[in-house]
Amino acid sequence: MKKTVYGSVAALGLGLAPAAWAMDDVTLQLKWVTQAQFAGYYVALENGFYEEEDLNVTIRAGGPDIAPPQVIAGGGADVIVEWMPAALAARENGLPLVNIAQPFKASGMMLTCLAETGITGPEDFPGRTLGVWFFGNEYPFLSWMSTLGIPTDGGDEGVEVLRQGFNVDPLLQQQADCISTMTYNEYWQVIDAGISEDELVTFKYEDQGVATLEDGLYVMEENLEDPDFVDKMARFVRASMRGWEWAAENVEEAAMIVLEYDDTGAQTEEHQTRMMSEVALLLEGSNGTLDMEDYARTVATLLGGGSDPVITSEPEGAVTSAVTDAAFN
Repeated sequence: MKKTVYGSVAALGLGLAPAAWAMDDVTLQLKWVTQAQFAGYYVALENGFYEEEDLNVTIRAGGPDIAPPQVIAGGGADVIVEWMPAALAARENGLPLVNIAQPFKASGMMLTCLAETGITGPEDFPGRTLGVWFFGNEYPFLSWMSTLGIPTDGGDEGVEVLRQGFNVDPLLQQQADCISTMTYNEYWQVIDAGISEDELVTFKYEDQGVATLEDGLYVMEENLEDPDFVDKMARFVRASMRGWEWAAENVEEAAMIVLEYDDTGAQTEEHQTRMMSEVALLLEGSNGTLDMEDYARTVATLLGGGSDPVITSEPEGAVTSAVTDAAFN
């Protein structure tokens, strides 16, 4: 039977411990669908970590038609999971999002190419067609190409950019020489489609020095003026990081918890277990506190995104340590 994602609502309805009525409500909006990319939050919910912090957490799954910044702007969430490029772009465009915690230390983005194309290094990119995600996800790619001095408007000396959907079809159908993939998701979809690892060549953005921060926690700036909200978020972050630590140490069990909350039935145990193993690698070195060197690198990458950067000036007030300081100190 599938789990509800409404925290302790069921307990309240059964008239259990009166103290439960004093719990603080928190609504979390995910960036994408229910999968192990968000296992830490589901684990914290399932294992009672949020309840121990007097929190009644509702987790809302995302999808292709859900933009977390729009959800929080409309009052549909207290906190969202978002990639920093999209969050900083939203802030520059008038939506005052602030990063309060950064569970993911490393980027999982990479470019995956068919070995049969003859591509062995970035010097082989000119004249090729490369699949790239847009909606703010293209900027690390544009910055990388700018660094390499490779135009992105086609031609023998440049690359043809294919606007890639959130699937791996362009590679399977040989519409592109390379496509965008995540280490924990689309790459394995390529493998599951019957292409072996030795038939692929991959370029991790981390290795290329153009990685940007992914899967951070963001809130509306005005809410941080309320000490009670900061305290609530500190408890939320602390419990969430407990969930992430448990998930990284109990990969198979965490994957099964994710599956219990997947209402679509689209996820499989094998894929979610594999995803959790890969996601655990991205968590290494993070206790949830944003590393300001990682932040500076992300900002520099976004400012250097060619002629159309995702942000045009150094952000001000886009991050705070108030929540993690309260959570862990």
